[in-house]
Amino acid sequence: MFEKILIANRGEIALRIQRACRELGIKTVAVYSEADRETKYVKLADEAVCIGPAASAGSYLNMPAIISAAEVTDAQAIHPGYGFLSENADFAERVESSGFVFIGPKADTIRLMGDKISAKETMKTAGVPCVPGFDGALPDGLKDVASIAKRIGYPVIIKAAGGGGGRGMRVVHTEAALPGAVTMTKTEAQTAFGNPTVYMEKYLENPRHVEIQILSDRYGNAVYLGERDCSMQRRHQKIIEEAPAPLIPPRQIARISERCAEACRKIGYRGAGTFEFLYENGAFYFIEMNTRVQVEHPVTEAITGIDIVQEQIRVAAGERLRLRQRDVTVHGHAIECRINAEDPYTFTPFPGKIEFYHPPGGPGIRVDSHIYQGYTVPPYYDSMIAKVIAHGDTREQAIRRMRIALSEMGVGGIKTNIPLHQELMQDARFIEGGTSIHYLEQRLADKGEVKG
Repeated sequence: MFEKILIANRGEIALRIQRACRELGIKTVAVYSEADRETKYVKLADEAVCIGPAASAGSYLNMPAIISAAEVTDAQAIHPGYGFLSENADFAERVESSGFVFIGPKADTIRLMGDKISAKETMKTAGVPCVPGFDGALPDGLKDVASIAKRIGYPVIIKAAGGGGGRGMRVVHTEAALPGAVTMTKTEAQTAFGNPTVYMEKYLENPRHVEIQILSDRYGNAVYLGERDCSMQRRHQKIIEEAPAPLIPPRQIARISERCAEACRKIGYRGAGTFEFLYENGAFYFIEMNTRVQVEHPVTEAITGIDIVQEQIRVAAGERLRLRQRDVTVHGHAIECRINAEDPYTFTPFPGKIEFYHPPGGPGIRVDSHIYQGYTVPPYYDSMIAKVIAHGDTREQAIRRMRIALSEMGVGGIKTNIPLHQELMQDARFIEGGTSIHYLEQRLADKGEVKG
């Protein structure tokens, strides 16, 4: 086992990784930008190194600075968390070539699954169902592109091969709109991801977003830890996640999960990973794989009792998975609400000083957060400041517990999206379960609450 790990991230995930390390008896190194100097996890770390200015380009995305921090502190491994450099194959490669262990998959695996075209080809070979579409990058000729779209059938969606986070995609309903959509998506893909390659899929009009959590080691062992429903989202950004996914037959989940585990065995996957699917009319369609820990991993931890971050660390240290599929059992239901520093209805970020903070508690409640009273939310990063997780014996109990937790939670001095979460916990369609990925935006539009 490692003696010291550098955590190449910030916010709640940095504190989450730090806690896992401390429980395993591993010392931690926190890296931080000038804007994060006063954060809780920096104070709690065994060592801390400032790696640059507030802007992430000069700090959390600064590969040489992070690797230098690992060198001067004699860390043995680097945990990237999620976001920033967590799915950057070049970073994983530079970490390993510098003599450290990257806590995640191998660089070539990240490249394989990070390119949506090669990921789809790999999944098809492994028997994982994919969204119908054109196999490969779209050609340059607009006539050829129009022919492909006609063959697939409108509406179609144009996606960036190197995309993610809801960026680099456009829905096209008519042939007249196709040329402009392709050109704009290519431009956005080049700007955002440094790769102008785009591809085309059939646009599913009313799907759910369901994902499968996998753990795999370097010895060919892989297990699945059940599924999560992440359909409550706006502009492809998740707001509420839950596990298990309501109203999907367990046998169907088991079948698709086993295919995912087998795909991990075939590609030699190492660590924690998530297969994301669209689910419509009783069928699963693969869309992408996230080769890192997910924001929503706590709901899976709640229902399985498995510490996903610790398992990441054990696998990276060369240990075999301690679990077999028969060891994985699901208990109850869990829901996660992402608490963001933003206007609850316009979604405008709202950084500033937290004048008052009271986290909720009680049976089945977990709060993952790095904030405290007097903490100033910086304007430079993602607006998420906390995650509230409610676990119960049933979905109904988890919802009731979440309602209580949200009513207890107090964050003063800034705006948060807690009021929106409170509304959704009372929403009849959410309570029923099985809403599509478009439900929240439609709900907000119907109430006249979407602006911009």
